[in-house]
Amino acid sequence: MRILGCRSLIVCGFIALAARAETLYNGIELPEVWPPADRAPSREPMDTPYLQNPPPIVPIDVGRQLFVDDFLIESTTLKRTFHNAEYYPNNPVMSPDKEWEGGESQGHPAPTAMPFSDGVWYDTQEQLFKMWYMGGYTKSTCYAESKDGIHWTKPELDIVPGTNIVQPHGRDSVTVWLDRNDPDPARRYKMFSYLRPDDSGRYTIYVSADGKHWGDPVATSGPTGDRCSVFYNPFRKVWVYNIRAYDPKTIGRFRRYHEGADAIEAAKWKEGEPLYWVGADTGDYQREELKTPCELYNLDCVAYESLLIGLFSIWRGQPTDRAKPNEICIGFSRDGYYWDRPSHAPFIPVSDKYGDWNWGNVQSTGGCCLVVGDKLYFYVSGRKGVQGSPSSGVCSTGLATIRRDGFASLDAIDSEGTLTTRPLKFNGKHLFINADASRGEIRVEILPTIFLGGRLVTDKPLDPVEGFEARSCVRMVANATRAQIAWQGGKDLSSLVGMPVQFRFHVKNAHLYSFWVSDDLKGASNGYVAAGGPQIAGATDSPASASQ
Repeated sequence: MRILGCRSLIVCGFIALAARAETLYNGIELPEVWPPADRAPSREPMDTPYLQNPPPIVPIDVGRQLFVDDFLIESTTLKRTFHNAEYYPNNPVMSPDKEWEGGESQGHPAPTAMPFSDGVWYDTQEQLFKMWYMGGYTKSTCYAESKDGIHWTKPELDIVPGTNIVQPHGRDSVTVWLDRNDPDPARRYKMFSYLRPDDSGRYTIYVSADGKHWGDPVATSGPTGDRCSVFYNPFRKVWVYNIRAYDPKTIGRFRRYHEGADAIEAAKWKEGEPLYWVGADTGDYQREELKTPCELYNLDCVAYESLLIGLFSIWRGQPTDRAKPNEICIGFSRDGYYWDRPSHAPFIPVSDKYGDWNWGNVQSTGGCCLVVGDKLYFYVSGRKGVQGSPSSGVCSTGLATIRRDGFASLDAIDSEGTLTTRPLKFNGKHLFINADASRGEIRVEILPTIFLGGRLVTDKPLDPVEGFEARSCVRMVANATRAQIAWQGGKDLSSLVGMPVQFRFHVKNAHLYSFWVSDDLKGASNGYVAAGGPQIAGATDSPASASQ
């Protein structure tokens, strides 16, 4: 049976719904009050309304569609596996080796060359990886650069002659953001810095054309804690201040939320205005030797493809004889506020082997990750620690990597299975997938959809759209992060543009990571690329990027 005639009614109904509320790029409707009203801190995991009540039709024109949750899935027999990043074998990639990178922590030497959020970005204009980091323990902000992301140099600059210092002020947490959207080139880089030793309880904001010369402050934030971060949410075009707060009677360290379209104006909050956002929850495990309820020490966020990723630095307690064993977990958001944390396993863990560069403490960087070929690069701070002391010891920079889109896969291992998406709509013409089918195969068929009374009809199986049957699909039998799916006869998806359909993936002994529909034959996703990377032309995976 083939039924395609209800599409216009479906689309009209979808548009009517959108007219009554703000609708995001992925079909999620935000309530009139946004961000949500303030609430009391809680250790209960966040609700995710968009998973509990997903849109009837999901537009997929922005980015690769990742299977980190069930937002895209109507039904499946495949098994989801979450994957953690793997440490680069020759870590650390950058260590303190300059006189000005010295310092002291808890009465012990603590030479330091590590991001404390700060930022690692790829600057397309100069074809360089760029890193801002804490130089010397809480002493200054320094700058390093690299051609390959592995080998880093510390150029001599003119701010503090003979050094790579770009901000000589004492500091705690800093975020540096490469703002590709600001029309003023003098504001291309933005720095949000918590200064010491004055401990003003506020962030000082600077702008720069080159990321090296920052000049005088342009603004000061409202009251905040010391370990905060800032990020830009391009899906809603807002800057988000991710504000550290503390309540010893409830959940300890947690985050408050404040947003605005302009980074400077958004900083002008008053005491009590930022809302409770998120903290550690009951899924975060306690270390056996400490038995301390976990706290959210920091949260760095970035837009990656079709969602936001959040790197949750989880504090598990403070030993008396070891630096705090913080480690990084991961979460995902499709509306920019509510976080889904389907796995609480450490995404980038602390080491429990004394003597390792990251035995003491591991935390994330501003920008979170970079797209480097078929991998994502995550730069992290690592503290070696001092046995018998809570000192940080030597503080250096490490690298962890994961397959592009590789946070979760849907698998058929030594078996066969299917995955059927929810109704989707798109404007592209070519279907691509990220999958490892080197020991098996993947085929795709496209199904029409029927809505009656605003509900998807699922009790009547429908024949695939003619020409897009599984039997007509050319088998995908490779391991590739960007593989085009084709059907016999060379038909593209142009006849289905704007019409709600469902994809059904037939997976045999293979792993499926993501899919997307592109208007570009080389597979540009139009999704966001976090902190950028080589062969990425701008803030998104554009046709210009795909052609490189």
